Amino acid sequence: MEDLLDLLQWPAMLVTILASWWVASTHRHKRAWGFWAYLLSNALWTAWGVHTSATALVVLQACLAAMNIRGYIKASRSRDDRAHEG
Repeated sequence: MEDLLDLLQWPAMLVTILASWWVASTHRHKRAWGFWAYLLSNALWTAWGVHTSATALVVLQACLAAMNIRGYIKASRSRDDRAHEG
């Protein structure tokens, strides 16, 4: 089991790269996939960080997840405001 947790960093890295690609898209649905992929990458990195006792990484992932959620909420509110203006 420990060997599998050691390998967790690779899928975490791949999901993070994919999330970055999607978030930069001009298509709203791809950006939404990017949001969820980022949250998945935060969870994967957190699991790996707990396994390796990388406390700073775990705290970083919690902060990044919180900022990602904050951005999603702000973007949703902005979309709602624009919808009500028209």
